Amino acid sequence: MNISEIMNPEIEMISADTTLKEAAAKMERENIGFLVVGSEKELNGTLTDRDIVLRAVSKGKDMQTTTVGDILSKQVLCCENSQSVEEVARHMCDEQVRRMPVINSDKQLLGVVSIGDLAQHLKPELVGEVLKGVTEERHAA
Repeated sequence: MNISEIMNPEIEMISADTTLKEAAAKMERENIGFLVVGSEKELNGTLTDRDIVLRAVSKGKDMQTTTVGDILSKQVLCCENSQSVEEVARHMCDEQVRRMPVINSDKQLLGVVSIGDLAQHLKPELVGEVLKGVTEERHAA
C-alpha cells in the first residue's frame, strides 16, 4: 500500500510572516498541532505546537509580533506519494518525526501523513516499533 492511500490531503498551510498568535489560533480552531509553512509553490518549513512552546513561549517572545518564520523548523523531511506505508513508517521512526508532508516526484505538496494514520494501517508489531522509535530519547555517542 502506498502512502498516498492513507495520507490526509487536507493541508493546513500558513505563511512565514503570520504571527505566532495567529498560528496558535489557527491550530486551536482546526484542532491540530502541525502546520505547513509556505505557499502552493514553495515549502518553507513546518510549525508545531511544541515549536511555539519551546522556541517562543519559554523564551518570552511576544506572540503578537514574533512570526512563524522566526521559529519554524526549516529542515522539512518529506516522503513521496509512491513510497510504501512501511517505508515511510521506518523513515519517520529513524528521523523521530510524528508528521511528514507527502510530495510527488515534481516536489508538489499533496498531503500530510501522521503516526496516527500509520497506526491504522500497519501490523501491530510495526506500530509499536514506530511509536517507540519516534518517542524515545536518543543520546549522542
